[in-house]
Amino acid sequence: MNAAPVAFVTEDYHTGGEPFRILGPGAVRLEGTTVADKRARAAASDEVQFARRLLCSEPRGHADMYGGFVTDPDDDGADLGVLFWHKDGFSTACGHGTMALGVWAVESGRVARAESGSVDVRIDVPSGRVTARVSFVDHEIRQVSFVNVPSWVHADGVEVSTDRGRVSCDIAFGGAMYAVVPAAAVGLGVRAGDLPELIRTGRQIRDRLNALRAAEHPSDPRLSGIYGTIFIEDVEPADRGAARSFEGLSADGALHQRNVVVFADGEVDRSPCGSGTAARVAQLTSEGRLADGQVLVHDSVVGSRFRARVLDRVEADGHDAVIPEITGTAHRVGGSSFVIDPRDSLVPGFVLR
Repeated sequence: MNAAPVAFVTEDYHTGGEPFRILGPGAVRLEGTTVADKRARAAASDEVQFARRLLCSEPRGHADMYGGFVTDPDDDGADLGVLFWHKDGFSTACGHGTMALGVWAVESGRVARAESGSVDVRIDVPSGRVTARVSFVDHEIRQVSFVNVPSWVHADGVEVSTDRGRVSCDIAFGGAMYAVVPAAAVGLGVRAGDLPELIRTGRQIRDRLNALRAAEHPSDPRLSGIYGTIFIEDVEPADRGAARSFEGLSADGALHQRNVVVFADGEVDRSPCGSGTAARVAQLTSEGRLADGQVLVHDSVVGSRFRARVLDRVEADGHDAVIPEITGTAHRVGGSSFVIDPRDSLVPGFVLR
């Protein structure tokens, strides 16, 4: 493509082990008046799709790569906007990416760092306006929290058939629609050895729920459809001390779970998944398992950890909803200048899964 730039300069971060590749503003032409509009237009743009495939696909990326194009916010109420991408397209929400962007905004000097306390980085994403709350001790970043859009339970007990039997799925919205299934219900565990079967079963659950149109957003069809399947299990014995990242909240009674999220077309989230954790907060609150002031300790398949709680209860799109806050860490791992050799027959790349 002659329209492609000579090089794509990126900053790479990870949040709880999940990659987030950042391409700064202006590097890709994104048309539209809002981030949600830009997402819709990006899907139809050869130029934007080329950039996504180049940065996500092998040999520059891999099947589980994730990233975002930074863009202008919808209005002056936010610091920046972002268009999230993965190997299959553009997602409506990304908690781990929001957390990485908050740290990036501070470390790059776009938002001033503090000596102590926290700084809010407001970010417009396709599902709404979210906040990355970056916390400091002695001028150094200690952790980052993700304050999400209103999240709620969309449906309970939707049954679908899989190759591992018939399962009952709950559907919750955390910026994207997720199906929630106990891993034991399909005879599996949240462990690396079960990932091939978790991926296969997660795809089946997603496809069959979407065929039923079980995850239609009540007001914005662009947010409809199952984005990921969350396989969950309780951690016993629970690590009660893990909840102490929230000042003023006791670790007593913390709920401790482990999960793996299979999203898009078979991608695996290495982190506990930010928007997926938000969906779980909404679901557990609705079930009465997570009370106000209680902490959900959420572990990933690689052992990384988020901590989550309810900040507020609201009404949204006819649902009793919550505003979740998810806390973890994000770290820079490097920067790259990806070039395009005109003699390279494999540009923009390939994906083997």
